[in-house]
Amino acid sequence: MVIEIKVPTVGESISEVTIAKWLKKDGDYVQQDEVLCEMESEKATFELNAEKAGVLKIAAAAQEGATLKIGDVACTIDTDAAAPAGTAAPAAAPAAPVAEAAPVAEAAPAVNKGTIEMKVPTVGESISEVTLVKWIKNNGDYVERDEVVCELESEKATFELNAEEAGALITVAKEGDTLKIGDVACKIDTSVGRPAGKAAPAAAPAAQAPKAAPQPQQAPVTNIPNDLKASPVAAAVIADKHVDPSSIKGSGAHGKIMKDDVMAALQNPGVAIGQEMFSRQERREKMSNLRKTVSRRLVEAKNTTAMLTTFNEVDMTEIMALRAKYKEVFKKQHDVNLGFMSFFTKACCFALQEFPSVNAYIDGEELVYHDYCDISIAVSAPKGLVVPVIRNAESLDMAGIEKAVVELATKARDNKLTMPEMTGGTFTITNGGVFGSLMSTPIINIPQSAILGMHKIQDRPMAINGQVVIRPMMYLALSYDHRIIDGRESVSFLVRVKEMLENPEQLLFGKDPLKALLKL
Repeated sequence: MVIEIKVPTVGESISEVTIAKWLKKDGDYVQQDEVLCEMESEKATFELNAEKAGVLKIAAAAQEGATLKIGDVACTIDTDAAAPAGTAAPAAAPAAPVAEAAPVAEAAPAVNKGTIEMKVPTVGESISEVTLVKWIKNNGDYVERDEVVCELESEKATFELNAEEAGALITVAKEGDTLKIGDVACKIDTSVGRPAGKAAPAAAPAAQAPKAAPQPQQAPVTNIPNDLKASPVAAAVIADKHVDPSSIKGSGAHGKIMKDDVMAALQNPGVAIGQEMFSRQERREKMSNLRKTVSRRLVEAKNTTAMLTTFNEVDMTEIMALRAKYKEVFKKQHDVNLGFMSFFTKACCFALQEFPSVNAYIDGEELVYHDYCDISIAVSAPKGLVVPVIRNAESLDMAGIEKAVVELATKARDNKLTMPEMTGGTFTITNGGVFGSLMSTPIINIPQSAILGMHKIQDRPMAINGQVVIRPMMYLALSYDHRIIDGRESVSFLVRVKEMLENPEQLLFGKDPLKALLKL
């Protein structure tokens, strides 16, 4: 029987998805629940699994990069097709530990299964490719079942590839090659018997090395600085190809050098990447669903709202002093750092409750007010801007807010946010200051009616009590929809946020900041 695998419903507002990558190839035999491909909606990345075991047939309209609507057929599976020789059943893998019960018999060569392929296994939800760092066994060597044949390295960890059966190794990939998940790294000819004089391995060592999740290891790098910010794969290539790290401009977070940065440097020898002179090159990339959605919503916000921006500035002296004084005890008590976001979120929650129209939005001819504060936090993720939501932020303490921010930001950068985590906010906070922005006019995150923009903290001369003093100052910007929020309310809201931030004791509800911090 041939069954159809259709694009599932992934959210109320999602009508189409893009095929990001097929993890299985057309004609492959797949097991039930095995991941077939990665799909990308306008807000998240998810996997499509096989509903039954059988032979995969990818639909002509579902090639990588294609856009499908919800309910479209992505592929079919012929469940009547028999599994090819050498394909292990899903439960067969854990059988290796049985070596403890039969020390000698288990080590014997497997029944002749012909030549089997060893493919790059799935090593993580966000990992699509690995680098073959080193062959432990040489081409033609006889290998025992479960014996390590090579080392593979992803962006996050180094792990080993073990022989699925005993036999003669036939290497396919070379050291330094980049392989995608599911690519063939090598083959094993199981018809070849153990060479004369080669002793069978003892059972105990095999039991000591169960194939669990890949364990992070230090990349074999010897000629690069210890403080170099580079992914494991990038560091390995730098060391192997003797690339000067100073000539590479990292594209990762905080300037981290990624594999693609190193490969670009190798293709442009002698030119500092990011500083090319007299280049006439250009390239085109298909816009992702996420980028298309962000673009559409930003234009919609500009065209459908009466958006204005009001500015103010806040003296960060008291908050910075409070953080410096209590950050260690706060970290020890709550196992999370005391950052600026909890102060701003708390201040906004109090101000939103005082000025409810800033926490409301327009729905047709009605105004929808909220008695709660679901604060959206703008996060720059690898695939674009996402805005996860802290639910009922008004009811959370400082530690609760900080933990929520860390959790959501981590999920965003790992592309693991779910639809419920990104919908339903009532007010947004965005921090352009982390990138060095001194002042900006943030765009409203519709259907919300306002967004607060934080900016860079910069020492500036200020006139205080007739004296010029240097203070750490931050510009604040509140963009708002003038259809629902009047100028008086917007200015008063921003002033109230400023007052609370400059007197953080108001946020802590107590005369003893230490006691309040520990309680909060």
